[in-house]
Amino acid sequence: MTLSLTAWSLPACTLQEAADISKALGIGALDVGLFYRSALDKSALLAEPEAVAEIVRGLGVAVPNYYHLFGEGLDGRNLALPGTLEENLKDLKQVLTFADAAGIGTIFILPGVVNPGQSREEAERVSAASLKEMVVLSADHAATLCIEPHVHSFAESPAIVHRLVEATGIKLALDYSHFACLGYRQEEVDPLAPHAAHVHLRQAKMGALQTKFAHGTLNFPAMFATLRDAGYTGALAIEPVHQDYMNTLFEDVLTEIVAMRDCYISWKEGA
Repeated sequence: MTLSLTAWSLPACTLQEAADISKALGIGALDVGLFYRSALDKSALLAEPEAVAEIVRGLGVAVPNYYHLFGEGLDGRNLALPGTLEENLKDLKQVLTFADAAGIGTIFILPGVVNPGQSREEAERVSAASLKEMVVLSADHAATLCIEPHVHSFAESPAIVHRLVEATGIKLALDYSHFACLGYRQEEVDPLAPHAAHVHLRQAKMGALQTKFAHGTLNFPAMFATLRDAGYTGALAIEPVHQDYMNTLFEDVLTEIVAMRDCYISWKEGA
């Protein structure tokens, strides 16, 4: 396992600045996405994926993951919205081409939300149908497609996520903080570890998607061991944020990045 840093953790920084900070902190890897000053140009990526891949390759750091949104926000053209599959598959083909050209190993997307008029069960059914098609498409590419179950999606419980994995073969961008926020114990999330293709690290507790490292309930040394024992060898992306979503505005992002980095290094050296 190796560390990475999410570019959207540093919202005021350019993409190159975020890459340089990752290098300065001894992390040397950066997850990229479509948010804040470091955002990739989505329209350019979909039109000319190889050209945007060249920009990413020039950052001077490893780029293990790309976070893609098909529409705007969490609900725009989400996977649980009927009638979106054809357009989303068209975009996904370009996204996979971009990731392969950039040497990015994983792409994560969101599973979808409960749309107007839907039940949670209906959202799960539509999303699963979309994911089956997307998994088939991604099989022809080097990059691995995964979903991040998150607060406000329909996939807010480990049980629902497990059903999606079993039904579709999709891999996970696993973030324990979303489950901890909703009150699930860490041991209830651990069975999802064998399905992880990417991992996010952020301290949390019940009712708080993000909190200071010393104030949360997630046991990271135990988490690292669970992932290792499940055979996970990918990136652990440090992801404290400064944004309005879920009131994650009050932590010193740089301090939290360093605390998580040091926690992992200490555990790894002991192991």
